[in-house]
Amino acid sequence: MKNKAQKQKDLETLTSQFQEAKAAMLVSFTKMTVGKDQELRRQLREAGVSYSVVKNTLARKAAAGTLLEPMTEQFKGVTAVALSTSDPVGLSKAIAKFSKANPEIFSFKAGLVEGKVVELRDVQAIANLPSREELLSKVLFLINCQAQRLVTVLQAVPRNPAIVVEQVRAQKEAQGV
Repeated sequence: MKNKAQKQKDLETLTSQFQEAKAAMLVSFTKMTVGKDQELRRQLREAGVSYSVVKNTLARKAAAGTLLEPMTEQFKGVTAVALSTSDPVGLSKAIAKFSKANPEIFSFKAGLVEGKVVELRDVQAIANLPSREELLSKVLFLINCQAQRLVTVLQAVPRNPAIVVEQVRAQKEAQGV
């Protein structure tokens, strides 16, 4: 059994994790096997997400004064928390994928993305978004595309008169002048 100092340390650790999180998902599970739990943890780890099963009273205390405070009423029953400090899309994709594959053992309680409480349908919509890296590459492609068009137009200014002069010369030679 933990003493008071250990419980206080656990509370401080969980509070700091809640404060650093930009996105969080509260989930519940029943009859989850060790294999399924390891599969979920592996998928979340690959997405850069921390995942832990929490005591509800500890989680309610830790959530006070953090972004997770609006979700305190969801800390009932078996509760696990998945936290992301960077990309909410990766977290959403991992949770939506596992939830869809294992609906009989895994259920979604509530989510928090950038300070807003979201439902399962919102999480699925977020999961369908491209990742941050994909979005950045698309933006860079669009910026580069415009630069290429500008270069093409700028090159056309000296090229076009030269083409016209060449066409006039070729036409005069064809006429025999």
